[in-house]
This record gives sequence, structure tokens and C-alpha cells, in this order.
Amino acid sequence: MAGLILNAFGNALTISANMGSAVWTASAVNYSHWFNVNVGILLFIIGFLNTVTNQILIKYWDWPRFVGEIAYVCFFSYFVSLFVTLFNSLGISSLSNLIRAILSCLGIVFFCIAISLYQRANILMHPNDDTTNILRFFYLQESAVAAQLIDFIPPIVAMIISFAITKNLYAVNIGTIFSILFNGLIIQTADKYIWPGLKHNFKTLGQSTSKSH
Repeated sequence: MAGLILNAFGNALTISANMGSAVWTASAVNYSHWFNVNVGILLFIIGFLNTVTNQILIKYWDWPRFVGEIAYVCFFSYFVSLFVTLFNSLGISSLSNLIRAILSCLGIVFFCIAISLYQRANILMHPNDDTTNILRFFYLQESAVAAQLIDFIPPIVAMIISFAITKNLYAVNIGTIFSILFNGLIIQTADKYIWPGLKHNFKTLGQSTSKSH
């Protein structure tokens, strides 16, 4: 639960600061503006698609994993919307560009730490973070950086499509660049220095594999 709240807190901070969100969040913000739909609903839709993708990547249908990730994304979407409302009421969107840029990058650091914690625990996590976990350990020789970069491809393509049609681009700024460059590195660093006793407990093909870093 702590990881979920910290993840939602960090993502909401980047949205409210409006100086660039993480790539998946930025894609949700752009489609929210395009279709005039609450960003929480878009985040849920993205999470559902991630959940289905994960079942394909692990090459078998894991019902507990599927149900757990759907439950996570429901709570995550709710808390993001709640925190965005709170941050907007505090006037974060009216602060100077420099302060908002710092807050945006700080929000990214927050949710990267959250990702590191619950990816290692591997009990319940956002389906998109499970996607990068699966890519990292099952396909990419444990590289968090490579997994994050590959995971960025779908939302970047989605934003290109959105921009081509609407001619507008939202939530893409210095924070987005920071996220693309440092997400994987921050996660790997957090693996080593934030609660280092918590080791990766990655499950694939119905088995649990403990990873020590």
C-alpha cells in the first residue's frame, strides 16, 4: 500500500507541476485532453492493457496476477486523481517554472523509488511496472535501463499519434526528458540503497526466483 501511495503521489506531482510527466502518464494526459476524459480513467485503461500484455509476455494465464494488477490500477487511478486535486488546490500549478521543474523531477524520483520497492517485493504492483520487471528478468538479462527504454516505445508512439491529430502536446517537458534518461538508473540505484535487504522475488512461468543485487 505504501508503494502504491508513493507511486500515485509522485505521478500526481508531475501532472500538477505540468513541467513534464513520466512517459506513460504524459500519454494519458494527452489523451485526456484529446477525448475530454478524466486522466484517472485513461490511466485505468492503460493499466488494463498493460495487464493483458503481461499475460502474453509470461506465456501463460496467471489469474491471481491479472486480478491483483487490475485491483492495483483501480486504487492507483483513484489516488492519482485525488492527489492531483490536492496539489492543484495548493497552487502548485501557479509556482515558477523552476520550482515546478524541480517538483516534476522530484515526483519522478518518488515513483521510481516506489517501483523499486514493490518490484522487489513482487506481491502487488502496477501492471506497467510488472511489464518492465518481466522484460528486465525474462528477456533483457536483468537490465532495468533497457527494460525502461523498451517500455517507453508504446506511449511515445501514442503521443505522436495524438499530436499529429490534435496539434497539441501536453505534459511533455523537462520532467519527461528526466524520466526517459534516468528512470532505469534511479530504480537500479534504489535497488541497492533503499531497503537493500529487500531482494528481487521475480516470478515467471509459475516459479519464484530470488535475485540478489
